[in-house]
Amino acid sequence: MRILRSIVTPRPDEIPQGVRRVCERLHAAGFGAWIVGGCVRDLHLQREVADWDVCTSAEPKEVMRVFERVVPTGIAHGTVTVLDHADHYEVTTLRGDGSYTDGRRPDAVKFLREIDEDLARRDFTVNAMAFDVVRHALVDPHGGFEDLRQGLLRAVGDPSKRFGEDGLRVLRGARFVATLEFELAPETLAAIHGALATFRRVSRERVHDEWKKCMKAASPSRAFSVMKSQGILREISPSLADLSDDDWDVALRTMDTLPRQDAVLRLAGLMHRMSPRACDVLLKELKFSNNDHKRICTVVSAQQAMEGLDERAPSHRAFLRRWGTEVLDDLIALDTACRTESRHDAHEAVFVSMKKIIADRDALEPRQLAINGADLQRELGIPPSKLLGQMIEALMLWVLEEPSRNTSQALLDHAKSLK
Repeated sequence: MRILRSIVTPRPDEIPQGVRRVCERLHAAGFGAWIVGGCVRDLHLQREVADWDVCTSAEPKEVMRVFERVVPTGIAHGTVTVLDHADHYEVTTLRGDGSYTDGRRPDAVKFLREIDEDLARRDFTVNAMAFDVVRHALVDPHGGFEDLRQGLLRAVGDPSKRFGEDGLRVLRGARFVATLEFELAPETLAAIHGALATFRRVSRERVHDEWKKCMKAASPSRAFSVMKSQGILREISPSLADLSDDDWDVALRTMDTLPRQDAVLRLAGLMHRMSPRACDVLLKELKFSNNDHKRICTVVSAQQAMEGLDERAPSHRAFLRRWGTEVLDDLIALDTACRTESRHDAHEAVFVSMKKIIADRDALEPRQLAINGADLQRELGIPPSKLLGQMIEALMLWVLEEPSRNTSQALLDHAKSLK
């Protein structure tokens, strides 16, 4: 059983002074005000609160009359931002949602005066609690506190209806299984498959965001196991869903083992058993940034290329030239994370060799050669041409075989022998 601490009498430092001031001002003006959703959940779980969400019975125009400094950031959906000294807090009017014809957002919202009505539209019971900071009262009409106590993730009301309204909720459910280390209630889990058609309408950018949030969990594999077993993963990436059981198990273990603070490297761990081509396609579809895309694809491709690498230093220099020296730290971390007892030090000697190559500053690309194209033109009379480029490449390969050859005289002598 989970040990939960009641927040009916919170310590003074539990809720920021700015949040208290906002709620107190709204109460003084005759309106209800509560902190709501994830911040209430995380206070009970003694987790760090990322965002403080305030909801109120005041309509946006009324909120703007109560406070001097207000920005109408999402006024169509009832949200304004209240500026409090150097801080800012989103304040949202209690609301009810209309129909969800696009499977993602309500077609229209209506403003409400009662907190219970607002909580009824939320996704999971653990996110459907509110706390009145002024009156020190917890509002929990759907049993969220008890579900927190049991480590249970349960949809508010009819799970099929909740998931049918907003397709992203099934993916959020999988994510919470990992980040909260909860289990999905049986009826909530059973409703996921019927919501996959609605999930298909969720933008790839939102999937990207949810995947990155999953990486903050101690074991993101919990989320991806739900995605795979319930068919969500196949909707996102058939290539990843079709990995063999052994490759899937290795991918999950590798992802979990990699550093929690490095979401991009953990994603590389998840994808490292995919083909480089499939990995490239998935990252493009999920709208990863160019930097994240390049980093993941490079380490995945390089890790697979290592399987055919011999023990000779020249091949290690050629490898670093192909994939770049910056990949080595990621490659070592990935290789270490996916080791097994039968393969505990397969690449250790290779990595030692590569580290020495970098430390010795061996030439790995033409700009590090002791001569350049201008030198060859002047000394050998070679005009700018395809032949000049081919000669520089030949010299580069010659130096990769033996770094001590990288002197201007040795390179010119060898170039003359090639002419």
